[in-house]
Amino acid sequence: MEEGLNKLRNAMKNTTFSQLDFSEQHINDIHQKIQKHEEKEDDILLSVMQLLIHEKTGYELVQHIRGRGIQKFEENEGFLYTFLHRLEQKGYLLSSWDEAERKLYRLNNKGIKLLKKAERNSSKKGIALGIMLEVRL
Repeated sequence: MEEGLNKLRNAMKNTTFSQLDFSEQHINDIHQKIQKHEEKEDDILLSVMQLLIHEKTGYELVQHIRGRGIQKFEENEGFLYTFLHRLEQKGYLLSSWDEAERKLYRLNNKGIKLLKKAERNSSKKGIALGIMLEVRL
């Protein structure tokens, strides 16, 4: 498989990306941004769960997440709704519809218990809330 990936990489270099030139600085910036998102993933999951103690629409949740300085969902709200759906399917969230036909989300008892456990363990390095939830962003 490694050989196939190397062949694909070389083919892409010679055809598709032949006119693109990435400087070392550009490559380093991209790697730093990727690492920054990976480092914060558990914090994002924890923030979403904390915000859902009280019932919110997806739009309200995005606003509150933005207020916490998290930009991951800024132009990718679909990721958030996929995550919410997974939490709902795993039994951590309840959802309902209001009169204006907006879907509302909130943690149920199972989700609150998991959140409390995660908050207790958050001071420890490597909480891995995503693994506890079996959900990744």
